[in-house]
Amino acid sequence: MNYFEHLFSLSGKIALVTGGASGIGHMAATAMVQAGAHVMIASRRGEECEQAASALNELDAPGSAEGFAGDVGSESGVADLSAEVARRTDRLNILFNNAGLSWGENIESFPYHAWARVMNVNVAGLFHLTRELLPLLEKAASPADPARIVNLGSVMGTQPIADGAYSYSASKAAVHHLTRILAHELAGRSITINAFAPGPFKSRMTEFATGSEEKAAKVGARVPLGRIGTPDDIAGATLYLCSRAGSYVTGAILPIDGGQSAQHGMKLFRD
Repeated sequence: MNYFEHLFSLSGKIALVTGGASGIGHMAATAMVQAGAHVMIASRRGEECEQAASALNELDAPGSAEGFAGDVGSESGVADLSAEVARRTDRLNILFNNAGLSWGENIESFPYHAWARVMNVNVAGLFHLTRELLPLLEKAASPADPARIVNLGSVMGTQPIADGAYSYSASKAAVHHLTRILAHELAGRSITINAFAPGPFKSRMTEFATGSEEKAAKVGARVPLGRIGTPDDIAGATLYLCSRAGSYVTGAILPIDGGQSAQHGMKLFRD
């Protein structure tokens, strides 16, 4: 094994990616398979997960994938998903909590029920699935090679911006805070937990704004680095946090946003 593989290989690792059939979850799942992991992909759309896994298995990659249905939007859904994971494996090296919902509407008409629906998936479901899978994570964990949890946050959870997605932005701020809380509590069990805080990427959730090259270029022009994110940007961050290279990192909220988290409109002395 060369030095690069020593740092970034996921050979022999077993991972679960929720919401991994599309978007950022699929980008992360692809990176893990390319690095040698066996990746379970689960979302409400079970058939799409099976298709995504089949496509990954056709790659010339050292890893593999399997897809099945799983819903983190309810207590029973979390229980069913955790039981299904336990049926398929006796250990879990990596949990990538990617599944999420959004809701956008003007403040004057933003519905009450949009809060419960978004928070149930983005926060409550994430927390309870993590808790239910702790025994499998602990079986895979050691001080030298901790089990890894990566939560999907957002730049909208670090910056005071909603664009009408009030419950989504608040839920992602909660994900960031929960990540830090659990990082402290789980460190003694040799489990690291970090979060991504991405800026704009192409996904089903952002299709309204990034679904065409013209739209993506318009959104990218508002980013300091001048573009939206790419699959490689997620892949690099995923492999870092989930491999030996990131084994000493926990409680981090990693901005993958082209500089948006450092962006501001303030001008004090210069025009």
